Amino acid sequence: MTLRICTYNIHKGFSQFNRRMMVHELRERLRSLDVDLVFLQEVQGLHLRHATRHADWPPDPQHVFLAADVWHQTAYGGNAVYDHGHHGNAILSRHPIDYSHNLDVSDHRFERRGLLHCEVRVPRCGTPVHCVCVHLGLMAGSRRRQMEILAQRMEQVAPGDTPLIIAGDFNDWRNQANDLLARRLGLTEAFDTGRGLPARSFPSTVPMFRLDRIYVRGFRVRRAEVHCGPPWSRISDHAALTADLELVG
Repeated sequence: MTLRICTYNIHKGFSQFNRRMMVHELRERLRSLDVDLVFLQEVQGLHLRHATRHADWPPDPQHVFLAADVWHQTAYGGNAVYDHGHHGNAILSRHPIDYSHNLDVSDHRFERRGLLHCEVRVPRCGTPVHCVCVHLGLMAGSRRRQMEILAQRMEQVAPGDTPLIIAGDFNDWRNQANDLLARRLGLTEAFDTGRGLPARSFPSTVPMFRLDRIYVRGFRVRRAEVHCGPPWSRISDHAALTADLELVG
């Protein structure tokens, strides 16, 4: 059984520096990747001001608009809530989502963060695949505490060798997730070729920083790719990452 996945910080549907609304092109580019599971960060669930400023602003929440007719199952966790809307993480799936829960891991009131956890029923897999979409904090202390919460949560609900995928924007400038999360949970980073270095994914024009990750357990990584430069760099300031996974056992 193979599973193709993607993680992407979509910058709320706007290009770098918020110059252009790109949600329609974003939808087409996501579909061109032909993936089974999509882990999205900075998804706009509602924004009343954008709806009045942009004539082609989708009437549905972004995760619903992006998933239409391709990914028939969606889950959304709103983290940042304000007077005119909210945004957060989302998972889009071609396979049934049996369970979803958004765990608030905000470290302070100025930076709202959550962990969107889903159990996905994948064909020929005897147990649900636990999928977690993350967007960690900008401060090192916040990230450490959030990864500790994530590790504890997965040890409880997905113990041992239960199939597990954790993907998203880790904001992990110093690559501390290997020590704080991956080794503890027995995870493999999709782009790690033995040097312990994830892919460069930010900024999407010419990636320099290793912010976005795909961690897996119970899968063999067959291929991993960074989608950067044009046309991706016109859509978001982050590159999209994809990985082709094969279930082990």
